[in-house]
Amino acid sequence: MKLVTFERTDGQCHIGALRAGEREIVDLTAAGDAVFADMLNLIDGGDAALDRAHDVFAAAAQVVAIDQVGLLSPVPEPRAILDCLCFEEHLMNAGRYRHVVTNGAPLVDKADGPPPIFRELPLYYKGNRFSVVGAESDIVCPRYSRFLDYELEFGVFLGRRGKDWKVEEAADAIFGYAIFNDASARDRQMHEMRGMLGPAKGKDFDTGNVIGPWLVTKDEVPVERGLRMRAWINGDLVTDGNSGAMMHSFPEIIAYASQDETRQPGEFIGSGTVGGGCSLEHGRFLKHGDVLELEVEGLGRQRSRIVFQDGGA
Repeated sequence: MKLVTFERTDGQCHIGALRAGEREIVDLTAAGDAVFADMLNLIDGGDAALDRAHDVFAAAAQVVAIDQVGLLSPVPEPRAILDCLCFEEHLMNAGRYRHVVTNGAPLVDKADGPPPIFRELPLYYKGNRFSVVGAESDIVCPRYSRFLDYELEFGVFLGRRGKDWKVEEAADAIFGYAIFNDASARDRQMHEMRGMLGPAKGKDFDTGNVIGPWLVTKDEVPVERGLRMRAWINGDLVTDGNSGAMMHSFPEIIAYASQDETRQPGEFIGSGTVGGGCSLEHGRFLKHGDVLELEVEGLGRQRSRIVFQDGGA
């Protein structure tokens, strides 16, 4: 199923499932079941809740046109956001081009390859779960940055609570997948990370986490064969990659994240940026008024307008 959270004309937020053609939504919340109050309730309900959702979807008692509602992120407030760096090409490209922001030397040399730790462990940082917006929202550059960047990713929502999962068990913990744009204030990010504590205000600003347009349940996403990942700026194709290049699979990431730590349903884990999947890798950055589109095969497309609060002056 392709699940959405949407705002009705009366201001109420509902969840629903897309019909074929992606032009109509079956309103699940209108069925009156408590499990459909919001997306976290549905995820918490597990297989029984999904079975009930399929029944309501088949009956299609309440259907709304997608262009008559406002799409929010499918999970407006995930219980956590963890974001990895699982694409070697992105790591190497970003390291070579960091001087565009810092005016310093490149961070990595192509001949050396990536630092071994990135292949040894699926490293991640923790994002701000309250700064999530939907796939058609503006991305507003924070006032302290002049180098706003996009990051083309996708990720998983967990559907189970658990701890110390083996890799084969972790695969069963995946509820579904969604596109993720981990927007970055590159100049602040580079400056902060000199302190060796990871990103803070370089990542954590309002509108900085774009998730959606929908959450696709895992039974509909053939990740094992690799998903095409593309980005456009003002209609020009700027990224064309594939998820098959990930150094670690999502079950491997989830198993690592669950070591001696209880994971919760509704947590979101990002893949990290696909190779070529950000402006830094091309030596360019987003400008005020740019229209950014991100697409992952089978997961839909985001369309965001870039806003600089001073108009880019």
